[in-house]
Amino acid sequence: MSTLFSRIIEGEIPGRFIWRDECCVAFLTIAPLRPGHTLVVPRAEVDEWTDADDELMAHLMVVARRIGAAQKAGFDAPRAGLVVAGFEVAHLHVHVFPTWTIDDFNFDGADHNPDPADLDAAASTLREALRTAGHTNQIPG
Repeated sequence: MSTLFSRIIEGEIPGRFIWRDECCVAFLTIAPLRPGHTLVVPRAEVDEWTDADDELMAHLMVVARRIGAAQKAGFDAPRAGLVVAGFEVAHLHVHVFPTWTIDDFNFDGADHNPDPADLDAAASTLREALRTAGHTNQIPG
């Protein structure tokens, strides 16, 4: 059975994608810690990060770094946070989000009812920041 993330990747469930390549995708989470909170997800259904091969993990970290830089630029954030938790969905995913303090890492503070217009605006901000950084080929239409 496909994971929730595989269903999003395949277009069965809508997602706000900001990155696509042959190995992974990145889309906004529906429960953001901060505006622009993005999940970097491999196309392959890997249960957790310790099951991934070195090449996949390296690629996910490169993409996460690029997205983190775009978040810092697009949201004027001093830092980009990164968390690999793996409890919500049994499909490896890397949380990347703009951050101002350590308190931004508290998942109890996630917005479980974000305004769809705010999510759309955050996705647009990130796509533009990624374009500016030279990653146009990886940004979905």
